[in-house]
Amino acid sequence: MSVTTHTPPKSSFDRWFEMSARGSTYSREVRGGFVTFFTMAYIVVLNPLIIGTAKDMNGEFVGGTTDVVTSIATVTAVTALVAGVMTILMGALGRFPIAIAAGLGLNGFVAFTLAPQMTWADAMGLVVLEGLLILLLVLTGFRSAVFTAVPEQLKYAIGVGIGMFITIIGLVDSGIVRTGVPLITFGIFGELQGWPIFTFCFGLLLTIILVVRKVKGAILIGILATTVLAIVIEAIAGVGAKNADNPLGWGLNVPKVPDQLISTPDLSLLGQFNLFGSFQVIGVVAAILAIFSLMLSDFFDTMGTAFGLATEAELLDDEGQIPHFESILVVDSLAAAAGGMASASSNTAYIESAAGIGEGARTGIASLVTGALFLVAMLFSPLVTIVPYEAATPALVVVGFLMMTQIRHIDFTDYSIGIPAFLTIVLMPFTYSITNGIGAGFVTWVVIKVATGRIRDVNWLMWVISVAFLVYFCIYPLEVLLGVK
Repeated sequence: MSVTTHTPPKSSFDRWFEMSARGSTYSREVRGGFVTFFTMAYIVVLNPLIIGTAKDMNGEFVGGTTDVVTSIATVTAVTALVAGVMTILMGALGRFPIAIAAGLGLNGFVAFTLAPQMTWADAMGLVVLEGLLILLLVLTGFRSAVFTAVPEQLKYAIGVGIGMFITIIGLVDSGIVRTGVPLITFGIFGELQGWPIFTFCFGLLLTIILVVRKVKGAILIGILATTVLAIVIEAIAGVGAKNADNPLGWGLNVPKVPDQLISTPDLSLLGQFNLFGSFQVIGVVAAILAIFSLMLSDFFDTMGTAFGLATEAELLDDEGQIPHFESILVVDSLAAAAGGMASASSNTAYIESAAGIGEGARTGIASLVTGALFLVAMLFSPLVTIVPYEAATPALVVVGFLMMTQIRHIDFTDYSIGIPAFLTIVLMPFTYSITNGIGAGFVTWVVIKVATGRIRDVNWLMWVISVAFLVYFCIYPLEVLLGVK
């Protein structure tokens, strides 16, 4: 797939963002920016519940406070701030419809693995160092070289796996699929129960119908209409929030108009990081391993996300490369460091951006819109809490299907590529990790090449990557061996 030239640019703004060249319009970009925001606005609520409720080695919350409410409020402000600023920067420099926010998984690692071993400032210092190291790899051309060395069909497998990943995210967050004992269940005890599940099903069917009929704004209309339905249902039925005593409640947010619409953001967490404090607390070896764990996830998550989104948007050039890829990677690296500097945890590219692409976004203009909405959310954070999971997640399921169509580019009759592609695809949703899927696919591909006597087909960078992933997968026994566990 390649970029198709359409009408000539109408202005310097159009020329910079290549809007006409990519066959887009302002209305499509704005709709796409809104859709991306709505599908990932949950991070403004969820990241504070992870970062803001964990304690460091001194038993203190982020910012040195002992008040969890204050901690959550301050993390909410910086989460929205960093997401807004870095998403706007991605739009302006990367010129690509990718939004950035605090990375899920990474924030849990920081909150529950790193922070208990040191102070919060020390933990955020490690995040800053990780971002700066990735930036160095980008500026030296290493990160782009790695992307070029990856076999083309494995790249498509990454896109397909991401599609399945965001689908399972949508299904789990909506309550259609639940994890626990047994491992996976359908609804509650095998049944679909409750008004929130009904709301999700309504939203999913509505969005599917709109997409099939090629209605402009289909995904955004689906989210907004389903949210309105959720508000009406809550007003009448009083469903309440989902918890242990109310398993049929709304996920994440209760859809009702809040009493307070505006809140003043507290940005006191900005600059509260200590670059090398962790080296003194846990030792040099343990600190390096922690940085490596953070870095490897960030390194490949964004590469996989960018390729999957570019493929879905049909923005790859004639050589299969992503336009302005270096700029995209530079901004993403800066976002990782910025997240640490603001105590919001490492920020990274969000696969939910696919929802905006599904709505028609093709340029960085959509990211400008999404970023602006995150900044507005700093002031109107109560409004962000109106949309429940059940109203936003139908968009993820539909977009997951759209990304799944890339599977047509993979030759599964050739087992040497089919098996690595299969592992890449299935491990992303089943382990809730893009990095795990990419790592399994890469390592398996190299092993198969060696076992079949085609070692010359393996680029030296693929050797380096595969060894790095082996270290990543074996990080626990290595820590035990080195005496840091």
